[in-house]
Amino acid sequence: MDSVRAVLVDIDGVLTLSWRPLPGAVEALREIRDAGFAVLLVTNTTSRTRASIAATLVDAGFPVSAEDILTAPAATAAYLAEHCPGARCALLNSGDIAEDLDGVTVVDAADPGAADPGAADSGAADSGTVPDVVLVGGAGPEFGYAALDRAFGHLQRGARLVAMHRNLYWRTAEGLRLDSGAFLAGLEQAARVEAEITGKPARAFFEAALARLGVGAGEAVMVGDDVESDVLAAQRAGITGVLVRTGKFQPEVLRAADGTPGHVIDSFADLPALLRGSAQQ
Repeated sequence: MDSVRAVLVDIDGVLTLSWRPLPGAVEALREIRDAGFAVLLVTNTTSRTRASIAATLVDAGFPVSAEDILTAPAATAAYLAEHCPGARCALLNSGDIAEDLDGVTVVDAADPGAADPGAADSGAADSGTVPDVVLVGGAGPEFGYAALDRAFGHLQRGARLVAMHRNLYWRTAEGLRLDSGAFLAGLEQAARVEAEITGKPARAFFEAALARLGVGAGEAVMVGDDVESDVLAAQRAGITGVLVRTGKFQPEVLRAADGTPGHVIDSFADLPALLRGSAQQ
């Protein structure tokens, strides 16, 4: 920790809960920036663009801009440009993220109002525009039977399965909510394919974050509330992991985790003291 120059921070469950600041988070982020640490917010949020997230955080008092944020959709756009340029994508996601999917061609998008399984018989598949990629984002009302069955059909016809993350759930002010990782597992099993992951916990996502800040893995810490996707995944990339006991944190999940976080703190508000203590040591 004494060599740390940069801090990667998850947003939901670490800085905010249902986009409202967690106690002490605004002040802690200001203190960390004032101390000279580079900061990048890294999030699997797929319901908002970087600009929208930044605007919400600024309104809440956080000293950030869109350039300080790396989202799974933005990382996905870069991944698709490199690994399958020009691919036609069927997008299954809740929220408008078109701005962060720069260069991605969407030929089929789920309709949240399509509750009738017969709705799956219309659209891109019938028009001859068969997608090359089924692109899965975050869950919401769009993840009904018709949309999932439609995605399954594309996969049967040879489309690649690319997912922005594997999160099973996230925490809101009303409690835990089911996320797309639960549906993704079903698609993988049914179509007998393995999804290519572009957001956390993919190693490439953390490497992209480090490259954005111009630091090495040994010079960064990753702060998150998800022991697997945030903390242990970062540690596998050589980054020091810091788990917070806020957001989706659950003691039983930590006990069953496939590894041990470098540090566990009560909340993001405790991070400045952890960084100061390491510097003094």
